[in-house]
Amino acid sequence: MPKEVDIKRRRTRSDYVFHQTYRTRWHDNDMYAHLNNTIYAQLFDSIINHYLITDCGMDPFSYNNTPSSPSDTTPATSPTSNAKPHPNPSHQVAIMVNSYCDYFASVSYPDILELGLRVNKLGSTSVVYEVGVFKQGEDDVKVVGGYTHVWCERQSMRPAKEGMEAGIREALGRLMVREGSKI
Repeated sequence: MPKEVDIKRRRTRSDYVFHQTYRTRWHDNDMYAHLNNTIYAQLFDSIINHYLITDCGMDPFSYNNTPSSPSDTTPATSPTSNAKPHPNPSHQVAIMVNSYCDYFASVSYPDILELGLRVNKLGSTSVVYEVGVFKQGEDDVKVVGGYTHVWCERQSMRPAKEGMEAGIREALGRLMVREGSKI
């Protein structure tokens, strides 16, 4: 087994900075009575985007309502959004360029899952996220996965020449965990 996968297999909740609970649903199961692999991608997407919206100023509801300049700090929001408007909405978008998932044990409906989020690498325009999936009340990780985002300018959809915005970098930095360190 590759060393990297073995390290992931030993993850516990304390290896993750941000946590969220997910109650599985009947239709999350596949024909083998365990969570379908596509559900994991949705879980990863949900916890990562929740953090981006609540802590990084990302507002998916303002994509077509981009502030006119980076100094325009008018909060952007939508009537359908339950998230508080961020005081400094981002002028950048995060584009997924890579994803992965390593399975160690099954979960299924009606399990309640606890998700953990961390950042393993923070570059000038990219971030590598990792999500751990745990059954409620159990400390052994069941699944570890995640993806890489590249931060791009909204208008051009090209990597941000000046790097990701300072507020985004700061918020993502709070999730940063270096291998071998304990939280």
